Amino acid sequence: MSGIVGIITKKDCKEDLFYATDYHSHLGTAYGGIAISDNDILQKKIHTISKVQFKSRFVEDIDFIHMKGKSGIGVISDRDIQPLIMRLRFGEYAICGAGYIDNQDELTRELIDEGVVFSEMANGKVNQIELVAKLINQRDNLVGGIENMYSRIDGSVSLLLLGKEGIFAARDKYGRTPLVLAERNGDKIVVSETCAYKNLGFKTKKFLGPGEILLINEDKVEQKKKKEDILQLCAFLFVYTGFPASEYEGKNVEEYREYAGRIIAKKDNVDVDLVAGIADSGTAYAHGYSHESGIPVRIPLLKYTPGWARSYVPPSQETRDLIALMKQITADAIIKGQKIAITEDSIVRGTQLKNYLLVKLWDAGAKEIHIRPACPALMFPCKFVFSTRAIEELFARRVLKKMHGRHIQDVEPYLDTDSKQYKEMIKAMEKDLNVNSLRYQRLEDMLSATGLPRESLCTYCWTGKEIK
Repeated sequence: MSGIVGIITKKDCKEDLFYATDYHSHLGTAYGGIAISDNDILQKKIHTISKVQFKSRFVEDIDFIHMKGKSGIGVISDRDIQPLIMRLRFGEYAICGAGYIDNQDELTRELIDEGVVFSEMANGKVNQIELVAKLINQRDNLVGGIENMYSRIDGSVSLLLLGKEGIFAARDKYGRTPLVLAERNGDKIVVSETCAYKNLGFKTKKFLGPGEILLINEDKVEQKKKKEDILQLCAFLFVYTGFPASEYEGKNVEEYREYAGRIIAKKDNVDVDLVAGIADSGTAYAHGYSHESGIPVRIPLLKYTPGWARSYVPPSQETRDLIALMKQITADAIIKGQKIAITEDSIVRGTQLKNYLLVKLWDAGAKEIHIRPACPALMFPCKFVFSTRAIEELFARRVLKKMHGRHIQDVEPYLDTDSKQYKEMIKAMEKDLNVNSLRYQRLEDMLSATGLPRESLCTYCWTGKEIK
């Protein structure tokens, strides 16, 4: 998904920027980057973080140690090298962003035909941040350029631009990815995740609205564009992607997950000895399930934290599989002879759950295993953040292909939890996973647990429906 940070302080901002950026490490494993402005001179430093943590890359970097300035931006990127420093018609800016442009190839061809030159290329693809900058550069002012970019992309981008005026912070047109402003004794910070500034002493001032643009500098915060009326916050932030200490639109992630776990238990009637969450994001659901049902929480799978990232984030299946194999270790004495309910945030690809985690539980002597994902079956690759990119990646679609011998176009009957087709799909999933039962949380229950209006949440990956 990527996470972005912008900061302006009275003194050197580097240390706060370093820590705030690091607190977004759960959102990406490709690149970590920082740009700092010192008397209008922009400097940047970028490292790969696919094998080494962000902190380790930067803490002993001599170039970074000598960087200084009162304003800066930082990013944990899941795909593109960023931030970029680019000369636009409005001046020189450091730019970083979070999101995904679904029509990037089409836009790239159009711009090349118009004579635009791209310099940042990787694996035959343009850097999306450079593409964003080229679209912004088509207008006569920066705010108009950002609006032009939003009008032309299919997908989602929240953006930070650091220039001589300060930091322009622009939230995605439909607010699918968050941006939040906080302050501390006149210092200002804008972030994707509110957990990034809590230990730094900042207090939340404003959740930017969809399409809203702010100009932040040492003297003031100026609204350059009012928010749009339609909000479509990514619901998967609550389900899995977001850090438990973060808030979106004022709603805490950990509280959501505990409450959703209560709802799962309330709708369940399975006879088990214990409930366990797959760490980390599945744990809060297990606590909620236990509070509601009275069934004790235990920890049969223990996550070996040092050195292992989130298995959903890396783009390579090989890397995801290695993480799934290595980071979870069984406590066999807790598992043997037990009937276990497993709360899982979601089953996205299913390969790790099936090939590693469940095998470990059966090998350790589990008597029964019942899976309780905290969201419905994901049916559609996301168009708005860099996560799943193809139907073939999704567990539910692969099961349907097995059932029909081909990928089917019309999956509408399988979205209705009361339909015959849905029940057949669930039985096929149980067989494929080799579990005693599988029960997904219903969409309406998942959304109600957020405390936000249903129409304010993007559910594209479950329903295939979007607002345009």
